[in-house]
Amino acid sequence: MKPLNLTRRLAVRTLLPFALACAFAAPASADETCNSPFMSKLIKGQEDVVYVWTLGIEGVGDGADKLVTIDANPASPQYGKVIATLSVGSRGEAHHMGFTDDRRYLWAGGLDDSRIHIFDIRTDPAKPTLVRTISNLPKKTGLVGPHTFYALPGRMLVQFLSNSKDHGGVTGMATFTNRGRLIRTTAMPTDKGGDGYGYDIGINPQKNVMLTSSFTGWNNYMMDLGKLVQDQAAMQRFGKTMVLWDAKSLKPKKVFDVPGAPLEIRWSLKDGDNWAVAATALTSKIWLVKQDAAGEWQAKDVATIGDPAKIPLPVDISITADGKGLWVNTFMDGTTRYFDLTDPEHPQQTYAKQTGKQVNMVSQSWDGKRVYITSSLLANWDKRGENDEQFVRAFNWDGKELQLAFEVDFLAEKLGRAHHMKFGTKAVKAAFETKGAVRVAAADR
Repeated sequence: MKPLNLTRRLAVRTLLPFALACAFAAPASADETCNSPFMSKLIKGQEDVVYVWTLGIEGVGDGADKLVTIDANPASPQYGKVIATLSVGSRGEAHHMGFTDDRRYLWAGGLDDSRIHIFDIRTDPAKPTLVRTISNLPKKTGLVGPHTFYALPGRMLVQFLSNSKDHGGVTGMATFTNRGRLIRTTAMPTDKGGDGYGYDIGINPQKNVMLTSSFTGWNNYMMDLGKLVQDQAAMQRFGKTMVLWDAKSLKPKKVFDVPGAPLEIRWSLKDGDNWAVAATALTSKIWLVKQDAAGEWQAKDVATIGDPAKIPLPVDISITADGKGLWVNTFMDGTTRYFDLTDPEHPQQTYAKQTGKQVNMVSQSWDGKRVYITSSLLANWDKRGENDEQFVRAFNWDGKELQLAFEVDFLAEKLGRAHHMKFGTKAVKAAFETKGAVRVAAADR
């Protein structure tokens, strides 16, 4: 317990004032809207680059997972072009990424090999470098499939999807220092209605609450999708809960029944709003989590995405900075939808466009004028043949129509399957520049 107590003292003395400043800053101080509220040095205007965590394909390029950097500034002569690639030398089902709170490091994980790669993006944002790979997590923690990387003050909270015992859906979270030293693990609840599953993380600092969602374990997400949907037993092994936690103590407070694998969680970023939305992959619903008149947190489905009978498979969502709109990507029909959230109790679809034969992640700039889309879901779930497009597409959004700005064909470029995106800027600086903060960063190494 001594190392943990020491890191807590350091966080309280040095990082807490900074964290509170981030948490209660005005909305205009953040960039892409699904980042942690504890992040600093955020992009307020035009992003310079887009980082793309990319799944390797055997026989395509070097066949390894890699971090791809695309120039995203229209003023640049390299706009819309790949300007850097960094292979990690292995193929482990590259999936999600997350910045540390100081935006110095970008963490990226593999759902199959359970490795975490830590990239330095501060020294040269246009050309990241790999500074550490953590490869012993299943043995050390019993957890498999690092999925969500969520910045805490001086820490990284990682949500896993599976476990090393039976590769099922019961899992947990792990807290690390920004440089990758393990601090603690936290089990997902399996009592009081909890199914033990995990997927995404979202924190509301003002209310001191954290929400987590649930997906499925390694046995399912590494299975061929066609085989999976024919396996009745496997189809029962998907998450059906969201959990409300005390954000400071990481203690579960309430379990919500949310059938159909609730995935991404997005809190409204508008001042005064204290509600979040999530979409369920298998039942095509938008769920709202908010307090009722008595102050009790409740969850309820408030809208339908497409035709659930056709299983459009909602995958990623991105909320607007003012909390009044939500982008939703549905994988099977390749459609990007926009929902009006002016009344979050009754979202209304106001726009839809087929943006690919298959689409997965959707990321928008803080000003809402640019929307980026990737194609890959999971290696064994992506479509086959001519429907297996692999791309990053950037669109301009004028409030009425998505207009294609540029496209990078990841198969033609011999890069692999484009999955998760994060924005970068040449102006990024480390948050820990004071002498005291440098001492904390050094202690965490």
